[in-house]
Amino acid sequence: MMRFALLLFDPEGYAESVTEAGMTAALAEHEAFARHLRERGVPFTGEALHPTARTLRPGPPGEPPVAADGPFVPLRHELAGFYLVECADLDEAEELARHCPIGAGIEIRPIWDAPGP
Repeated sequence: MMRFALLLFDPEGYAESVTEAGMTAALAEHEAFARHLRERGVPFTGEALHPTARTLRPGPPGEPPVAADGPFVPLRHELAGFYLVECADLDEAEELARHCPIGAGIEIRPIWDAPGP
């Protein structure tokens, strides 16, 4: 089995503009997705990310990284949350992601299990 990160993106400014009813509906969609994963026996975890962040970017050569309070690394969409799922391959991860609320998009990334020391 492999692990995959389903990175969830929202349109820029979504967190500031979503209504209470919209948020309630979005949470219900994620509850339905979690239920789908449990019913299929897929090991998973997931978290929503707060819309604020601190970003580290490379400093000048030989200098430490430079910290900046938001925005995130510049994107047209905001990383809003993620699920970590365990499945056989990328095709199965995509099939699972097709049941997830899509927002502005979902990026499916294999988790690299780096060899230990």
